[in-house]
Amino acid sequence: MFPKWSNRATVGVVLGIVFVPAYVGLLLAYGAHPTTLYVGYAPEQPVPYSHAQHVGKLGLDCRYCHFTVEKSAVAAIPPTEVCMNCHTAILPNTAKLGEVRRSHVEGTPIRWVKVHDLPDYAYFHHAAHVNAGVGCSECHGPVQQMAVVQTVQPLSMAWCLDCHRNPESRLRPRDQVTNMEWRPPEDSAARAALGRSLRDKYHVNPNTDCATCHR
Repeated sequence: MFPKWSNRATVGVVLGIVFVPAYVGLLLAYGAHPTTLYVGYAPEQPVPYSHAQHVGKLGLDCRYCHFTVEKSAVAAIPPTEVCMNCHTAILPNTAKLGEVRRSHVEGTPIRWVKVHDLPDYAYFHHAAHVNAGVGCSECHGPVQQMAVVQTVQPLSMAWCLDCHRNPESRLRPRDQVTNMEWRPPEDSAARAALGRSLRDKYHVNPNTDCATCHR
């Protein structure tokens, strides 16, 4: 009654019914897995670098080390030469910096462990957010207080979409983006007015369609 190819089509439909939901389920499970949404993830690094010391106490600007954040999609991990700008003179022989000295002498990079690790299927552009007035602390938290960097936000799709739909409360003047102590006005009306003003000034109109982040 039916042509022979219909048998193959039936098999394809059955396999689709079985495997497509399973595939979608695996994607959702991966997206919600603790290693993806692990707030508080603080891996041990090959060098015990303290942001509390360098940023909080010494006042080092984020851009001294992460010097590409205003122009690149990624926030650069500084080459060892940046560390040695100071540490050729400051604590040059401390054991804690042994890996830094080895890297500098051998010309091989330090194998830092990535903390804020987005899935490969999610696209994020650092410069776009920095130039829109989104402060470092909005995503990375109070790193000036962290002896060991950890995640403080889930970096989930829902969390990102909440900001894209209502960006005003996350905006600040561009010259305050790397100021970890910056705070918006306490008065709610003034805070809302500042957010609206900055959104207009920086032309912040974030998209929420799928292709914005999934390319």
